[in-house]
Amino acid sequence: MPSGTCNDLKQQLGYKTVLVTGGAGFIGSHLIILLAVKYPLWRIINVDSLDYCSSLKNLKCLENTCTYKFIQGDICNQYFINHLFSTENINIVFHGAALSHVENSFLYPSQFMYVNAEGTSFLLQAAFAARVEKFIYMSTDEVYGDSLEKDFDELCPKRPTNPYSKSKAVAENIVMSYWENHKFPVIITRSNNVYGPRQYYEKVIPRFIGLLQQDQKCTIQGTGLQSRHFLYVDDAAEAFLMLMERGIMGEIYNIGATFEIPVIQLARELVKMVKNTSNIELDDWLLFVEDRPVSDLRYPLNSDKMHKLGWKPKVPWKEGIRKTIKWYEENTCYWPVRTATNRNPSCAS
Repeated sequence: MPSGTCNDLKQQLGYKTVLVTGGAGFIGSHLIILLAVKYPLWRIINVDSLDYCSSLKNLKCLENTCTYKFIQGDICNQYFINHLFSTENINIVFHGAALSHVENSFLYPSQFMYVNAEGTSFLLQAAFAARVEKFIYMSTDEVYGDSLEKDFDELCPKRPTNPYSKSKAVAENIVMSYWENHKFPVIITRSNNVYGPRQYYEKVIPRFIGLLQQDQKCTIQGTGLQSRHFLYVDDAAEAFLMLMERGIMGEIYNIGATFEIPVIQLARELVKMVKNTSNIELDDWLLFVEDRPVSDLRYPLNSDKMHKLGWKPKVPWKEGIRKTIKWYEENTCYWPVRTATNRNPSCAS
């Protein structure tokens, strides 16, 4: 049977073809693996440019399966994206590909705007032309700016304070315009900080772990009083699938964590756990460095809309951080060593 006819038959039987952009990265790879487990007969296409924080090692468990396909490509290459949608019969899109390191966004703001906003626009144009059934855009809590008291719900105004969050806010506007102008079926997600195994060293938790494993101090920007909510990656992936299954088109959903901790206290906890001793001066392992130009203090989210769909975080902090540390202890050579040992400060979000 010709492959096109076979794909048509599968779609008639309820099978789908799902595109995940940025699928070789941290969150994308966990999402793809969960998709493969829950929907073993669906086709999954992973498009990733394989930038420094992505690796096909993240998906080694799927590399010989017939329902998974990796295509190296750039979402900013409009010809590539148009060809992808015209040939692959894509039904559902999870768009997670982005530049996400806040420190780098201060150095290269125009690059972040181009990749995160223009790249999203190219993807939307092609998905709209291909009449995709669902387009789920993975945004960030940082578009809200910070709040010391009030939790952000989805109706709160966007007040992004750094080039990364500004680029994501612009991308959100582009996504939502397709719903408002064409009723193209989109959903926007805004999640707290996600952590877990296989995350690249530039993010705060793996960076602190990597530094401590090499007997170096945790580099903390400013006072370290910035507080962050942390969501285990399996819970985040479950939330994305919940939205694919039950989410209302044209809506925005906060994906919030219940656990919050100041960065300085996070560092102290990781010192105790990684060094595996209580007989040390915790603050001897902290190195305070210059703060970033703008540093948001908190991103508290109200996730009632997600809770009404049936989703809540399941993995407690103590369990999630224990699993995470164990993975880094067992995979010390997974990422290049230089990423853990240079002296640049850790990024809290």
